[in-house]
Amino acid sequence: MELEEKLAILADAAKYDVSCSSSGSRRRNTPGGTGNASWAGICHSWAADGRCISLLKILMTNACIYDCEYCVNRRSHDTPRAMLSVEEIVRVTMAFYRRNYIEGLFLSSGIIRSPDYTTELFLQVARTLRERERFNGYIHMKAIPGTDARLLEQLGRYADRMSVNMELPSERSLRLLAPQKSRQAILSPMKFIHDRLTEAEEEKRARRKPAPFVPAGQTTQLIVGASGESDRQILRLTEGLYRAVGLKRVYYSAYVPVIRGAHLPVIARPPLLRENRLYQADWLIRKYQFTAEELLPETAPDFDLELDPKACWALRHRELFPVEVNRAPYEMLLRVPGIGVQSAIRIVKLRRYGWLSADSLRRVGLVWKRARHFLTVKGRYYGGGPSLRNDLVSVKTQRAMREMSLFEGQV
Repeated sequence: MELEEKLAILADAAKYDVSCSSSGSRRRNTPGGTGNASWAGICHSWAADGRCISLLKILMTNACIYDCEYCVNRRSHDTPRAMLSVEEIVRVTMAFYRRNYIEGLFLSSGIIRSPDYTTELFLQVARTLRERERFNGYIHMKAIPGTDARLLEQLGRYADRMSVNMELPSERSLRLLAPQKSRQAILSPMKFIHDRLTEAEEEKRARRKPAPFVPAGQTTQLIVGASGESDRQILRLTEGLYRAVGLKRVYYSAYVPVIRGAHLPVIARPPLLRENRLYQADWLIRKYQFTAEELLPETAPDFDLELDPKACWALRHRELFPVEVNRAPYEMLLRVPGIGVQSAIRIVKLRRYGWLSADSLRRVGLVWKRARHFLTVKGRYYGGGPSLRNDLVSVKTQRAMREMSLFEGQV
Protein backbone atom coordinates (compact mmCIF):
# COMPACT_ATOMS: atom_id res chain seq x y z
CA MET A 1 0.00 0.00 0.00
CA GLU A 2 1.35 3.43 -0.93
CA LEU A 3 2.07 5.96 1.83
CA GLU A 4 -0.58 8.40 0.57
CA GLU A 5 -3.21 5.66 0.67
CA LYS A 6 -2.22 4.74 4.22
CA LEU A 7 -2.45 8.38 5.31
CA ALA A 8 -5.90 8.75 3.77
CA ILE A 9 -7.20 5.71 5.69
CA LEU A 10 -5.55 6.55 9.02
CA ALA A 11 -6.34 10.27 8.99
CA ASP A 12 -10.00 9.48 8.29
CA ALA A 13 -10.06 6.89 11.08
CA ALA A 14 -8.61 9.44 13.54
CA LYS A 15 -11.34 12.05 13.04
CA TYR A 16 -13.56 10.57 15.77
CA ASP A 17 -10.97 11.32 18.45
CA VAL A 18 -11.69 14.93 19.46
CA SER A 19 -9.34 15.20 22.44
CA CYS A 20 -6.98 17.13 20.20
CA SER A 21 -5.55 19.86 22.39
CA SER A 22 -3.43 22.90 21.78
CA SER A 23 -0.04 23.08 23.37
CA GLY A 24 0.45 24.85 26.67
CA SER A 25 4.03 23.57 26.60
CA ARG A 26 7.18 25.68 26.97
CA ARG A 27 9.41 23.36 25.00
CA ARG A 28 11.75 25.71 23.11
CA ASN A 29 13.86 25.19 20.05
CA THR A 30 17.54 24.39 20.46
CA PRO A 31 20.53 25.23 18.26
CA GLY A 32 20.37 22.95 15.25
CA GLY A 33 16.88 21.75 16.19
CA THR A 34 13.53 22.05 14.46
CA GLY A 35 10.30 23.54 15.78
CA ASN A 36 9.04 25.20 18.90
CA ALA A 37 6.03 24.36 21.12
CA SER A 38 5.11 27.74 22.57
CA TRP A 39 3.22 28.38 25.79
CA ALA A 40 0.54 30.31 23.91
CA GLY A 41 -0.53 27.15 22.13
CA ILE A 42 -0.95 26.04 18.59
CA CYS A 43 -2.54 28.21 15.92
CA HIS A 44 -5.57 26.19 14.91
CA SER A 45 -7.42 25.93 11.66
CA TRP A 46 -10.75 24.17 11.41
CA ALA A 47 -12.37 21.72 9.02
CA ALA A 48 -15.93 22.13 7.79
CA ASP A 49 -17.16 19.76 10.49
CA GLY A 50 -15.49 21.84 13.22
CA ARG A 51 -12.57 19.51 13.85
CA CYS A 52 -9.09 20.80 14.53
CA ILE A 53 -6.70 20.14 11.64
CA SER A 54 -3.60 22.08 12.62
CA LEU A 55 -1.88 18.97 13.96
CA LEU A 56 -0.95 15.94 11.91
CA LYS A 57 -3.75 13.90 13.43
CA ILE A 58 -3.44 10.24 12.49
CA LEU A 59 -3.61 6.71 13.81
CA MET A 60 -0.51 4.58 13.68
CA THR A 61 -2.88 1.78 12.67
CA ASN A 62 -6.63 1.25 12.55
CA ALA A 63 -6.19 -2.47 13.19
CA CYS A 64 -7.16 -3.37 16.76
CA ILE A 65 -7.36 -6.46 18.95
CA TYR A 66 -10.37 -4.96 20.79
CA ASP A 67 -13.96 -5.18 19.60
CA CYS A 68 -15.61 -2.12 21.16
CA GLU A 69 -19.11 -1.99 19.68
CA TYR A 70 -19.19 1.79 19.11
CA CYS A 71 -15.76 2.02 17.44
CA VAL A 72 -15.37 2.25 13.67
CA ASN A 73 -11.98 0.51 14.05
CA ARG A 74 -13.27 -2.44 16.05
CA ARG A 75 -11.85 -5.86 15.22
CA SER A 76 -15.07 -7.23 13.70
CA HIS A 77 -15.76 -4.24 11.44
CA ASP A 78 -15.16 -4.83 7.75
CA THR A 79 -13.01 -1.84 6.82
CA PRO A 80 -9.70 -1.32 4.98
CA ARG A 81 -6.79 -1.62 7.41
CA ALA A 82 -3.43 0.13 7.27
CA MET A 83 -0.38 0.67 9.44
CA LEU A 84 2.40 3.24 9.36
CA SER A 85 5.89 2.27 10.40
CA VAL A 86 7.85 4.35 12.90
CA GLU A 87 10.02 5.75 10.09
CA GLU A 88 7.00 6.66 7.96
CA ILE A 89 5.40 8.62 10.82
CA VAL A 90 8.66 10.45 11.53
CA ARG A 91 9.25 11.23 7.86
CA VAL A 92 5.74 12.56 7.26
CA THR A 93 5.74 14.63 10.46
CA MET A 94 9.02 16.33 9.62
CA ALA A 95 8.07 16.89 5.97
CA PHE A 96 4.69 18.42 6.87
CA TYR A 97 6.23 20.59 9.59
CA ARG A 98 8.92 21.99 7.32
CA ARG A 99 6.25 22.88 4.77
CA ASN A 100 4.28 24.71 7.48
CA TYR A 101 1.28 22.41 7.02
CA ILE A 102 1.16 21.48 10.71
CA GLU A 103 2.32 22.68 14.10
CA GLY A 104 2.83 19.27 15.66
CA LEU A 105 1.81 15.62 15.87
CA PHE A 106 -1.29 14.03 17.41
CA LEU A 107 -0.75 10.27 17.35
CA SER A 108 -3.23 7.63 18.41
CA SER A 109 -3.68 4.01 17.39
CA GLY A 110 -5.65 0.83 17.54
CA ILE A 111 -4.17 -1.71 19.94
CA ILE A 112 -1.65 -3.98 18.23
CA ARG A 113 -0.79 -7.21 20.08
CA SER A 114 -1.00 -5.50 23.49
CA PRO A 115 -1.07 -2.05 25.12
CA ASP A 116 2.63 -2.37 25.99
CA TYR A 117 3.67 -3.28 22.44
CA THR A 118 1.68 -0.37 20.99
CA THR A 119 3.16 2.06 23.52
CA GLU A 120 6.67 0.84 22.69
CA LEU A 121 6.05 1.85 19.07
CA PHE A 122 4.78 5.27 20.26
CA LEU A 123 7.96 5.60 22.29
CA GLN A 124 10.11 4.83 19.25
CA VAL A 125 8.31 7.54 17.27
CA ALA A 126 8.67 10.14 20.03
CA ARG A 127 12.30 9.29 20.77
CA THR A 128 13.26 9.39 17.09
CA LEU A 129 11.59 12.78 16.61
CA ARG A 130 13.14 14.33 19.71
CA GLU A 131 16.63 12.82 19.65
CA ARG A 132 17.48 11.98 16.05
CA GLU A 133 15.47 14.69 14.26
CA ARG A 134 15.84 17.16 17.14
CA PHE A 135 12.18 18.09 16.76
CA ASN A 136 10.99 20.54 19.41
CA GLY A 137 7.45 21.02 18.13
CA TYR A 138 4.30 19.82 19.83
CA ILE A 139 3.66 16.10 20.37
CA HIS A 140 0.41 14.70 21.76
CA MET A 141 0.18 10.94 22.30
CA LYS A 142 -2.22 8.42 23.78
CA ALA A 143 -1.66 6.78 27.13
CA ILE A 144 -3.23 3.40 26.46
CA PRO A 145 -5.09 1.77 29.37
CA GLY A 146 -3.26 -1.32 30.55
CA THR A 147 0.21 0.00 29.68
CA ASP A 148 3.05 -0.62 32.12
CA ALA A 149 3.84 2.48 34.19
CA ARG A 150 7.52 2.35 33.22
CA LEU A 151 6.60 2.81 29.55
CA LEU A 152 4.27 5.69 30.40
CA GLU A 153 7.10 7.31 32.36
CA GLN A 154 9.41 7.12 29.35
CA LEU A 155 6.78 8.32 26.87
CA GLY A 156 5.86 11.25 29.13
CA ARG A 157 9.43 12.57 28.90
CA TYR A 158 9.03 13.13 25.16
CA ALA A 159 5.34 14.09 24.83
CA ASP A 160 3.94 17.56 25.53
CA ARG A 161 0.48 16.22 26.31
CA MET A 162 -1.06 12.78 26.79
CA SER A 163 -4.69 11.70 26.77
CA VAL A 164 -6.37 8.65 28.25
CA ASN A 165 -9.76 8.28 26.61
CA MET A 166 -12.44 7.11 29.04
CA GLU A 167 -15.02 7.11 26.21
CA LEU A 168 -17.93 5.56 28.15
CA PRO A 169 -19.19 7.19 31.35
CA SER A 170 -19.90 4.10 33.48
CA GLU A 171 -18.63 0.62 34.28
CA ARG A 172 -21.96 -0.76 33.11
CA SER A 173 -21.56 0.81 29.66
CA LEU A 174 -18.01 -0.50 29.39
CA ARG A 175 -19.16 -4.04 30.17
CA LEU A 176 -21.90 -3.75 27.57
CA LEU A 177 -20.10 -1.98 24.71
CA ALA A 178 -16.38 -2.49 25.42
CA PRO A 179 -16.03 -5.68 27.50
CA GLN A 180 -12.26 -5.86 26.98
CA LYS A 181 -11.83 -2.56 28.86
CA SER A 182 -12.40 -1.71 32.50
CA ARG A 183 -12.84 1.49 34.45
CA GLN A 184 -9.85 0.68 36.65
CA ALA A 185 -7.58 0.09 33.65
CA ILE A 186 -8.55 3.54 32.32
CA LEU A 187 -8.19 5.38 35.62
CA SER A 188 -4.82 3.80 36.44
CA PRO A 189 -2.74 5.70 33.79
CA MET A 190 -4.68 8.88 34.57
CA LYS A 191 -3.69 8.60 38.21
CA PHE A 192 -0.08 7.77 37.32
CA ILE A 193 0.26 10.86 35.11
CA HIS A 194 -1.40 13.02 37.78
CA ASP A 195 0.96 11.72 40.48
CA ARG A 196 4.03 12.36 38.33
CA LEU A 197 2.86 15.90 37.53
CA THR A 198 2.26 16.51 41.25
CA GLU A 199 5.79 15.32 42.02
CA ALA A 200 7.17 17.72 39.39
CA GLU A 201 5.30 20.63 40.99
CA GLU A 202 6.71 19.73 44.42
CA GLU A 203 10.22 19.61 42.97
CA LYS A 204 9.71 23.07 41.48
CA ARG A 205 8.62 24.43 44.87
CA ALA A 206 11.77 22.92 46.35
CA ARG A 207 13.72 24.95 43.75
CA ARG A 208 14.80 21.88 41.86
CA LYS A 209 14.45 21.53 38.11
CA PRO A 210 12.39 18.40 37.46
CA ALA A 211 12.86 16.26 34.37
CA PRO A 212 10.28 17.19 31.71
CA PHE A 213 7.10 15.12 31.94
CA VAL A 214 3.93 15.88 29.95
CA PRO A 215 4.28 19.67 30.53
CA ALA A 216 0.87 20.43 29.00
CA GLY A 217 -0.95 17.90 31.19
CA GLN A 218 -3.51 15.26 30.28
CA THR A 219 -7.00 15.15 28.75
CA THR A 220 -9.73 12.60 28.12
CA GLN A 221 -12.73 12.05 25.84
CA LEU A 222 -16.29 10.94 26.57
CA ILE A 223 -18.69 9.66 23.92
CA VAL A 224 -22.15 11.21 24.25
CA GLY A 225 -25.20 9.24 23.19
CA ALA A 226 -23.79 5.75 22.65
CA SER A 227 -24.99 4.59 26.07
CA GLY A 228 -27.90 5.47 28.33
CA GLU A 229 -26.29 7.75 30.93
CA SER A 230 -28.00 11.04 31.71
CA ASP A 231 -26.26 14.39 31.27
CA ARG A 232 -26.10 14.61 35.06
CA GLN A 233 -24.12 11.36 35.29
CA ILE A 234 -21.70 12.53 32.62
CA LEU A 235 -21.21 15.97 34.18
CA ARG A 236 -20.66 14.59 37.68
CA LEU A 237 -18.04 12.21 36.26
CA THR A 238 -16.38 15.16 34.53
CA GLU A 239 -16.28 17.19 37.73
CA GLY A 240 -14.85 14.21 39.62
CA LEU A 241 -12.08 13.73 37.05
CA TYR A 242 -11.07 17.39 37.23
CA ARG A 243 -10.75 17.09 41.00
CA ALA A 244 -9.23 13.61 41.29
CA VAL A 245 -6.66 13.52 38.48
CA GLY A 246 -6.27 17.18 37.52
CA LEU A 247 -7.31 16.90 33.87
CA LYS A 248 -6.69 19.92 31.68
CA ARG A 249 -9.79 19.26 29.61
CA VAL A 250 -12.58 16.76 29.11
CA TYR A 251 -13.67 16.52 25.47
CA TYR A 252 -17.13 15.36 24.46
CA SER A 253 -17.83 13.54 21.21
CA ALA A 254 -21.39 13.09 19.98
CA TYR A 255 -21.91 9.46 19.01
CA VAL A 256 -21.75 9.12 15.22
CA PRO A 257 -23.94 6.25 13.98
CA VAL A 258 -21.55 5.02 11.29
CA ILE A 259 -21.83 1.36 12.30
CA ARG A 260 -24.60 -0.77 13.75
CA GLY A 261 -24.44 -2.79 16.93
CA ALA A 262 -26.82 -4.86 19.03
CA HIS A 263 -26.53 -2.47 21.99
CA LEU A 264 -26.16 0.85 20.15
CA PRO A 265 -29.01 3.35 19.76
CA VAL A 266 -30.62 3.80 16.35
CA ILE A 267 -30.48 7.54 15.70
CA ALA A 268 -30.79 9.73 12.62
CA ARG A 269 -27.88 12.03 13.43
CA PRO A 270 -25.26 12.66 16.15
CA PRO A 271 -26.60 14.48 19.26
CA LEU A 272 -24.52 17.59 18.53
CA LEU A 273 -26.69 19.99 20.53
CA ARG A 274 -26.39 17.76 23.59
CA GLU A 275 -22.61 17.71 23.07
CA ASN A 276 -22.65 21.50 22.94
CA ARG A 277 -24.60 21.75 26.20
CA LEU A 278 -22.00 19.55 27.92
CA TYR A 279 -19.20 21.79 26.68
CA GLN A 280 -21.07 24.85 28.01
CA ALA A 281 -21.61 23.23 31.40
CA ASP A 282 -17.98 22.08 31.50
CA TRP A 283 -16.91 25.70 30.92
CA LEU A 284 -19.19 26.88 33.74
CA ILE A 285 -17.57 24.40 36.12
CA ARG A 286 -14.02 25.35 35.15
CA LYS A 287 -14.41 29.12 34.77
CA TYR A 288 -17.62 30.26 36.49
CA GLN A 289 -17.48 28.45 39.85
CA PHE A 290 -20.56 26.31 39.23
CA THR A 291 -20.88 22.69 40.39
CA ALA A 292 -22.41 19.78 38.49
CA GLU A 293 -25.08 19.44 41.19
CA GLU A 294 -26.14 23.05 40.71
CA LEU A 295 -26.40 22.76 36.95
CA LEU A 296 -28.18 19.40 36.87
CA PRO A 297 -29.99 18.49 40.10
CA GLU A 298 -31.77 15.15 40.52
CA THR A 299 -35.03 16.75 39.44
CA ALA A 300 -33.51 17.83 36.10
CA PRO A 301 -30.96 15.15 35.05
CA ASP A 302 -30.75 16.24 31.38
CA PHE A 303 -30.10 19.56 29.68
CA ASP A 304 -32.82 21.64 28.10
CA LEU A 305 -31.81 21.65 24.44
CA GLU A 306 -33.39 25.07 23.89
CA LEU A 307 -31.67 26.89 26.77
CA ASP A 308 -28.03 26.89 27.78
CA PRO A 309 -27.15 25.51 31.26
CA LYS A 310 -26.53 28.94 32.80
CA ALA A 311 -29.92 30.26 31.69
CA CYS A 312 -31.63 27.12 33.02
CA TRP A 313 -29.95 27.54 36.40
CA ALA A 314 -31.01 31.20 36.56
CA LEU A 315 -34.64 30.35 35.76
CA ARG A 316 -34.67 27.69 38.50
CA HIS A 317 -33.40 30.29 40.99
CA ARG A 318 -35.50 33.35 40.22
CA GLU A 319 -35.53 34.11 43.96
CA LEU A 320 -31.89 35.28 43.60
CA PHE A 321 -32.70 37.79 40.87
CA PRO A 322 -32.70 40.55 39.84
CA VAL A 323 -29.36 41.71 41.25
CA GLU A 324 -28.24 45.33 41.27
CA VAL A 325 -25.39 45.51 38.78
CA ASN A 326 -23.71 48.35 40.67
CA ARG A 327 -23.53 46.39 43.92
CA ALA A 328 -23.52 42.67 43.13
CA PRO A 329 -20.27 40.84 43.94
CA TYR A 330 -18.16 39.50 41.08
CA GLU A 331 -19.15 35.90 41.89
CA MET A 332 -22.84 36.76 41.46
CA LEU A 333 -22.28 38.71 38.25
CA LEU A 334 -20.74 35.56 36.77
CA ARG A 335 -24.06 33.78 37.30
CA VAL A 336 -26.11 36.29 35.34
CA PRO A 337 -27.02 35.00 31.84
CA GLY A 338 -25.41 37.24 29.24
CA ILE A 339 -22.45 38.23 31.46
CA GLY A 340 -19.14 36.50 30.82
CA VAL A 341 -15.86 36.57 32.70
CA GLN A 342 -14.44 39.55 30.81
CA SER A 343 -17.62 41.64 31.02
CA ALA A 344 -17.91 40.86 34.77
CA ILE A 345 -14.32 42.04 35.29
CA ARG A 346 -15.01 45.24 33.33
CA ILE A 347 -18.15 45.95 35.35
CA VAL A 348 -16.27 45.59 38.65
CA LYS A 349 -13.50 47.90 37.42
CA LEU A 350 -15.76 50.57 35.91
CA ARG A 351 -18.11 50.93 38.86
CA ARG A 352 -15.21 52.08 41.02
CA TYR A 353 -15.51 55.39 39.17
CA GLY A 354 -19.26 55.77 39.43
CA TRP A 355 -22.57 54.05 38.93
CA LEU A 356 -23.10 52.32 35.61
CA SER A 357 -26.12 53.10 33.45
CA ALA A 358 -27.95 50.86 30.99
CA ASP A 359 -26.16 52.58 28.09
CA SER A 360 -22.72 52.08 29.62
CA LEU A 361 -23.53 48.42 30.29
CA ARG A 362 -24.26 47.84 26.62
CA ARG A 363 -20.71 49.02 25.85
CA VAL A 364 -19.14 46.68 28.42
CA GLY A 365 -19.59 43.62 26.22
CA LEU A 366 -22.42 41.80 27.96
CA VAL A 367 -25.43 40.47 26.04
CA TRP A 368 -28.01 43.05 27.13
CA LYS A 369 -30.93 41.19 25.58
CA ARG A 370 -30.33 38.28 27.97
CA ALA A 371 -28.85 40.04 31.01
CA ARG A 372 -31.60 42.66 31.38
CA HIS A 373 -34.02 40.05 32.74
CA PHE A 374 -31.75 39.36 35.74
CA LEU A 375 -30.42 42.84 36.57
CA THR A 376 -31.49 46.16 37.95
CA VAL A 377 -29.53 49.25 36.94
CA LYS A 378 -29.67 52.04 39.54
CA GLY A 379 -32.75 50.29 40.88
CA ARG A 380 -34.56 50.15 37.55
CA TYR A 381 -35.63 46.80 36.06
CA TYR A 382 -35.56 46.48 32.26
CA GLY A 383 -36.65 42.86 31.86
CA GLY A 384 -39.70 40.66 32.29
CA GLY A 385 -42.63 40.17 29.98
CA PRO A 386 -43.43 37.39 27.52
CA SER A 387 -40.10 37.73 25.68
CA LEU A 388 -38.01 36.26 28.53
CA ARG A 389 -37.61 32.72 27.22
CA ASN A 390 -37.21 33.84 23.61
CA ASP A 391 -34.48 36.27 24.64
CA LEU A 392 -32.61 33.46 26.38
CA VAL A 393 -32.64 31.12 23.38
CA SER A 394 -29.60 31.89 21.24
CA VAL A 395 -29.77 32.30 17.48
CA LYS A 396 -27.50 29.26 17.05
CA THR A 397 -29.81 27.13 19.15
CA GLN A 398 -32.86 28.26 17.18
CA ARG A 399 -31.10 27.29 13.97
CA ALA A 400 -30.03 23.91 15.39
CA MET A 401 -33.55 23.14 16.61
CA ARG A 402 -34.95 23.88 13.14
CA GLU A 403 -32.39 21.53 11.61
CA MET A 404 -33.23 18.82 14.13
CA SER A 405 -36.91 19.03 13.21
CA LEU A 406 -36.03 18.03 9.65
CA PHE A 407 -34.79 14.67 10.92
CA GLU A 408 -37.71 13.85 13.21
CA GLY A 409 -38.99 10.38 12.51
CA GLN A 410 -36.02 9.46 10.32
CA VAL A 411 -33.77 6.57 11.36
